[in-house]
Amino acid sequence: MMSAYAVIYIISLLAMAFAAGALIAAKLLRPRVEYARKLSTYECGIPAVGTTEVNLNIRFYLFALLFVIFDVETLFLYPWAVTARELGPIAIAEMGVFLAILFLGLAYAWAKGALVWE
Repeated sequence: MMSAYAVIYIISLLAMAFAAGALIAAKLLRPRVEYARKLSTYECGIPAVGTTEVNLNIRFYLFALLFVIFDVETLFLYPWAVTARELGPIAIAEMGVFLAILFLGLAYAWAKGALVWE
């Protein structure tokens, strides 16, 4: 009889073998037609003039990072809310600490102006 972890190892190995097999099959079966226009920076459209580097404002990244953080917070809140009665008052206190830390992060970001969209 296999242990509980042996099944996990077997499934993990099968998943890695499937991923590697798919990559190898794609490499071997893909068409190999290369020509100058295909190898250019842009396959279609107007050719690039000048530098193609664009400096983006860091606020875009901060705004996206804050969105991801508070989106993950929602993912943690839902399972907790489903089992909150069974977990008892300690779980409520722990969630209060978790939300307080997130609120302090939001207050800090708000004070620094990370949420101001100009």
